[in-house]
Amino acid sequence: MGFWSKLKKDIKKGIDEGLEALKESTEAIKHKAEDVTDEMKKKIKAFELKQKIQVQLTELGGRVYELTSDKRKNPLLDEKVKKIIEKINKMDDQIKKLEAKVKKTVTKKTKAKKPSKRKAKVAAKAKTAKKTTRKAKASK
Repeated sequence: MGFWSKLKKDIKKGIDEGLEALKESTEAIKHKAEDVTDEMKKKIKAFELKQKIQVQLTELGGRVYELTSDKRKNPLLDEKVKKIIEKINKMDDQIKKLEAKVKKTVTKKTKAKKPSKRKAKVAAKAKTAKKTTRKAKASK
């Protein structure tokens, strides 16, 4: 068993164990928290995709390292390298879409909490009217 094969096996084992623990935790969160918002689900999905990208990057690095032994070959022309890069790009696009949806949701929530200018004016007039009424009662 070569250096890279052993290292790759050990790294894969560690990552797989970590991913399994993460999946179990994520599943527990999904099942226990019935009121988990759509926003949180999207964040969890984005996190899971980032973990998968990390695995792919490790695989990519190992493959490129293997190819460096043959100085004549360009690693970017290797089919396995191209496929890994393609997978990474697809997952990255998915993450960007999820994060854009989360950002859009957060923006909507923030806008919904801010009172409109009209409501702010009405509230200010009501406050002024209360003060005037108190002063009038106090002077009687």
